[in-house]
Amino acid sequence: MSTGTQRVQTGKRRRIKVTPLRIFILLLVVGGGLAAGFFTLARSWTPSRDYFPVQGLTLSAQSGAINWRMAQAAGADFVYLRATDGAGSRDAGFDDYLAGALANDMRHGAIHRYDLCNSASDQATRFIATVPRDPQMLPPVVEMGFDLPCADRPNRDTLLAELNTFLNQIETHAAKPAVIRTSREFEAAYDVAGGINRSLWVDGEFLVPDYTTRPWTMWTASTWKRVDGIEGPIEWNAVRQ
Repeated sequence: MSTGTQRVQTGKRRRIKVTPLRIFILLLVVGGGLAAGFFTLARSWTPSRDYFPVQGLTLSAQSGAINWRMAQAAGADFVYLRATDGAGSRDAGFDDYLAGALANDMRHGAIHRYDLCNSASDQATRFIATVPRDPQMLPPVVEMGFDLPCADRPNRDTLLAELNTFLNQIETHAAKPAVIRTSREFEAAYDVAGGINRSLWVDGEFLVPDYTTRPWTMWTASTWKRVDGIEGPIEWNAVRQ
């Protein structure tokens, strides 16, 4: 009898004891797998070319070294370069990136990040001194947001008047209308789209934005995208046809 009993006991499957710690570890493993999958997808995702056939990227000094041929092979049809911030700062990578874009016949343009606490004329002077006059360049871009600190923000009427001054000066330099890039938060506060008639550039990770009061032209679809041949972070942009 004892031998048979031992056989029965030996044949029984051992049950795994469920504990809070084991549940927690399982959730960590599953969550880590999902996060890794999302991260991989996010680094490679771009909007459908069926709806956005023209796409490109934004570079700043943080983007590091660039292999331009590889960037073009990844589907970048154009590049925008961060050039200036406010009245006194210029992007450390602008000159090298501009030379690289020219050498590789890459369509390119320049971005100014607007400072609410600096005068429009001083900012325009900085942009004009930094960005060469070249009829082949894409329209200049003024980026409106709250990234640059400003303790005493102007009201809407003052902002629109100053922004018009800035645009008039850089558009004379560029000999073409500028583009206004406006964030969701900035647009909610100032409604620039409803006050100044220029092409709009909007932001929205993966999802098509709808926060402007009139149609936009370009969309930053991802800041997660990575491109072989570009060392650091970029922005991936899509043009609405």
